[in-house]
Amino acid sequence: QEHLVESGGDSVKAGGSLRLSCAASGFSVTNRCMTWLRQAPGKEREGLREAVATIDTDGVTDYADSVKGRFTISRDNAKNTLYLQMNGLKPEDTAMYYCGVFCSLTPVRTIWYNDWGPGTQVTVSS
Repeated sequence: QEHLVESGGDSVKAGGSLRLSCAASGFSVTNRCMTWLRQAPGKEREGLREAVATIDTDGVTDYADSVKGRFTISRDNAKNTLYLQMNGLKPEDTAMYYCGVFCSLTPVRTIWYNDWGPGTQVTVSS
């Protein structure tokens, strides 16, 4: 079974940086397409998560327009971990961040995926 644990979230001021981690078990991050997603405060009832970055099995990355040029997705095969480097953070980046073992840059319904991790909270103040 695929198991994901996100970490690295924190409270930072606008313009700051954070690196999020997604520790994976039960599969290899090298062999699967993976996505970072987020859910802003108050959006839980909508049941949708915004996809912000993907990395495919060839290492090709793609980003939502809202984070392009500021966020970088990467993976460490030896640690079997996915990362999201976030620079130039803005208050609108405030959200709970999740990783998923699929590729999508369109909104994802939470009920569509069964292996969500606990998420990690990012709060950006102005």
